[in-house]
Amino acid sequence: MEALTAGVLAAVVGLLVGFAAAWTMLARRHTPSVPPVPRTSPMPEGADEVMAILRSSAIVLDEESNVVKASPSAYAFGLVRQDRITVSQLLELTSKVRRDGQIRELELEVARSQDSTQTLHVLARVAPLGDRLVLALVEDRTHEIRVDEIRRDFVANVSHELKTPVGAMMLLAEAVEGASDDPEAVRRFAQGMQREGERLTRLVQEIIDLSRLQYDDPVQSPDPVEIDDVVSAAVDRSRVDAENRDIRLTTGGTKGLQVLGNEQQLVIAVGNLVENAVSYSPEGAKVSVGVRRRDDVVEISVTDQGYGIAEADLDRIFERFYRVDPARSRETGGTGLGLSIVKHIAASHGGDVKVWSVQGAGSTFTVRLPLHPYRPGQPSGVVSHAAREAP
Repeated sequence: MEALTAGVLAAVVGLLVGFAAAWTMLARRHTPSVPPVPRTSPMPEGADEVMAILRSSAIVLDEESNVVKASPSAYAFGLVRQDRITVSQLLELTSKVRRDGQIRELELEVARSQDSTQTLHVLARVAPLGDRLVLALVEDRTHEIRVDEIRRDFVANVSHELKTPVGAMMLLAEAVEGASDDPEAVRRFAQGMQREGERLTRLVQEIIDLSRLQYDDPVQSPDPVEIDDVVSAAVDRSRVDAENRDIRLTTGGTKGLQVLGNEQQLVIAVGNLVENAVSYSPEGAKVSVGVRRRDDVVEISVTDQGYGIAEADLDRIFERFYRVDPARSRETGGTGLGLSIVKHIAASHGGDVKVWSVQGAGSTFTVRLPLHPYRPGQPSGVVSHAAREAP
């Protein structure tokens, strides 16, 4: 009897399990399947492609001011770090745009990085992007602002430099008028007027040369230039002054080297160095101009036996109107533009200018220019150290 009861229970349980399985399969067959929700990007379609070609640094933020997307330059400039904007003023600007949807822009000064003292001048423009996002475009205007500052300083310096000789000439003219009965005084004042007039003429000419160099790019239409001819012409410009002060001009080094560029500009650059060397050397000294090839570079060095330059001034001597010794510059007629012209010409020819100097031991200025790459038969890099005295 117990065996029969156990068999009946087992059969009932089996029937129930089978019925439940069948019901489950039937229910699944008739229940509509729910498709998975596709994951959508918060960025509008095509926004990534547009950001990739923008020159400005682009930053996209969501409703919680988290950075959704940022261009590499935004990270490089330190505007974004760990998906957050680091500039508080820019963050406040994005919050205002998110509230009212109005496009805003703001000029900012931001640090180049956490550990840098360099400041970037940027223009930030913020606008809504769709319903949820905000786009910030940050343009680096540091270079433009620095150029404007240099231009303003140049105009101010030119005005000051022009007033000095003009004022001196006016005073000398009044002195001449007051000393009309004293021929010796008139002669002395007239010589002073002549010196100031020469200084003014030179200053105006160098300003004209510097202005012309801004627009006369030798790279656009370069010509083969013989360095021997450049050195010869540059030395000839100072020959009379050197003879008057018993200063020997010597030239030497590798002959036959050639560069691409503008011969007139290179004569001005080397001529300014030779002229400075003569002006700042004591009587009876020697000024040497040497040329050599170092790999694919032509080096033109001008060495003097003058007073030398203090180490503190070496970094500034190529600035416009900067003078190491203003009193001596007035005595020699220096304008403070010569070395800045040399630097500009060297840079426009793809080269640079270096200086070595020790006070009391003289100075050496070296203009480095790319060698003419296509000239056959160019002299080798072996340097001849034999110097000959300029005829």
